[in-house]
Amino acid sequence: MNPLTEIAFKVPFDQVEATHVEPAVDELLADANQRVEAAVTDPNPLKAIDIMTERLDFALSVVRHIESVATTPAFRAAHNAVQPKASAFYSSIPLNEGLWKAIKAYAGTEEGRSLKGTYQRFLTKTIDSFKRHGADLDAAGKARLKEIDVALAEATTKFSENVLDATHAWEMVITDEAQLKGLPPSAVAMARAAAEAKKVAGWRFTLQGPSYVAVMTYLDDGKVREQVWHAYNTRAASGKHDNRALMAKILELRNEKAKLLGFRDFSDLVLDDRMAHTGERAQNFLRDLRTKTEKRFREENQELETFAGKKLEPWDIGYWAEKQRAALYDFDEEALRPYFPLDRVVSGMFEIFGRILGIRVTQVSDMPVWDPAVKTFEVRDAGNNAHLGSFYADWYPRENKRGGAWMDSLITGDPAKSKPHLGLICGNLTPPVDGKPALLTHREAETIFHEFGHLLHHLLTRVEVRSLAGTSVPWDFVELPSQIMENWCWEREALDLLARHWETGAAIPEDLFQKMKRAKTFRAANAQMRQLGLGYVDLALHREWDGKEDVVAYARRMMQPFAASPLPEDYAMITGFTHLFSSPVGYGAGYYSYKWAEVLDADAFTRFRKEGVFSETVGRDYRDKILARGDSEDPAQLYRSFMGRDPDPQALLERAGLVG
Repeated sequence: MNPLTEIAFKVPFDQVEATHVEPAVDELLADANQRVEAAVTDPNPLKAIDIMTERLDFALSVVRHIESVATTPAFRAAHNAVQPKASAFYSSIPLNEGLWKAIKAYAGTEEGRSLKGTYQRFLTKTIDSFKRHGADLDAAGKARLKEIDVALAEATTKFSENVLDATHAWEMVITDEAQLKGLPPSAVAMARAAAEAKKVAGWRFTLQGPSYVAVMTYLDDGKVREQVWHAYNTRAASGKHDNRALMAKILELRNEKAKLLGFRDFSDLVLDDRMAHTGERAQNFLRDLRTKTEKRFREENQELETFAGKKLEPWDIGYWAEKQRAALYDFDEEALRPYFPLDRVVSGMFEIFGRILGIRVTQVSDMPVWDPAVKTFEVRDAGNNAHLGSFYADWYPRENKRGGAWMDSLITGDPAKSKPHLGLICGNLTPPVDGKPALLTHREAETIFHEFGHLLHHLLTRVEVRSLAGTSVPWDFVELPSQIMENWCWEREALDLLARHWETGAAIPEDLFQKMKRAKTFRAANAQMRQLGLGYVDLALHREWDGKEDVVAYARRMMQPFAASPLPEDYAMITGFTHLFSSPVGYGAGYYSYKWAEVLDADAFTRFRKEGVFSETVGRDYRDKILARGDSEDPAQLYRSFMGRDPDPQALLERAGLVG
């Protein structure tokens, strides 16, 4: 039997092979098509629409996930083979004349008109979504839209593959130990282990996060830093993995799609259903924050150049900033690493949010996994012991796994019928080396908390409509539940639970904690400007780029005002920017949402600050009014129900030390 054709809570990851993918997807596409046709004649097509693609969604999410974490050439080929037909099918749903008529007919019935609450919102959003996806186009328009969607699915998949392949194609092996000067022992050990894994002498460095960040932050040898920086910021910009033409094609297709659907540009199409609503409003939001950040940004960069005593190049910034921070605050990030063994961080996190949110997280061992390093957990309600959901955790980098950190959902359950949710959380964290446990940076600990926030948004949802459950919310709201979690990584009471010395069990010493707190807002304007710059270039590409100027040159020109030093001519970070270009929509025209949600999270956390960071009352309120509600109500209203008012942007500026 094909393991992809039935929804199984214990996903048979150990059985899925490349040969299963095409037959399963073909079978499930046929099944989904039949369900679509059945919905056409259903007097109430809404419930049918909510679940008609459930089996196909599950299979494709499993296939997409395996391609992300355990890919092989055969599996990639199978994944690529099903992408166009799956994309064509999903694009065809809003273009189905019969289904569109059935929805409009139902909306006009007495039952449709008298819907309340979640189902009323679902009907309204379904109608709006169908219109946004071409339901009112003529036959020629619908045919062209289908072609565009298939072309986007293929181009964005190829973009993502090119970044992965270009990242893994590059390595630097250093054989002279003197060249490692400045690197902390943890980074040296990691580079040694990477070399041994490839059976080469010396120390091997890659473009994977832990390796790259260590080199850019600590390595004394500026020439090596320059090489690594260039390699990272020109990934997929030339040779056989060149993404330049693909990027231009993706932008052109997105623009054509927006115009076809009656929108000014792709940002207006994408943001129509989000909190910002228009590209112009998102741009104005970024401009406002830029204005409030720019003065301090210039001061920070002048202070750094004065400290370094020379003009700085881009590959010098991280290195000298770390030196300046150490001098100003007598604080070295690496001093914290022994206090953040991965298992302790994770168990401490479970304890903190178990207490606040009224849940209990326990490791289980009865679920098949895709790699021996993967761990599995279940989440239960602390009050009635109900099984709310389960999840997989895959923490370390591998050659067959994409970079970054992410959360994904596999099954959206049905709380009313006691059917639990299923999700996963992945990272590329510092792995264990030299017999020591995985010792994380503080930033890596924040990353775990961030992704766990997304996961809880999925696992704690109580929405009866699958399409509006969990993280299926506007993208400028989806980062609130993740980003708010990072705040606990800075609270003494919370750190005492999650940060303990891996050998002695001691908590972080008070003087080190105070140094860490003082250093928190160090170069905060630079950190903010970087995020604003990424959001700015994203919106500029989707609103203003006219196809005449080389897309990489244009992106570099847009990024320059947000960079701490002049960017070289060959700077091509954009060709490796998977957030924007690795899926038909993804964060395209939506990268601003990180900052938008940061305003929400900084402000929302003030309530915990006021009433207690471990307050069960605030925690239950947050669980009931934000996490459990998905997209069952307008997010602005959900926020008001939790805070009693609209968000105040001042909280973000205060947290970043950018006030006054």
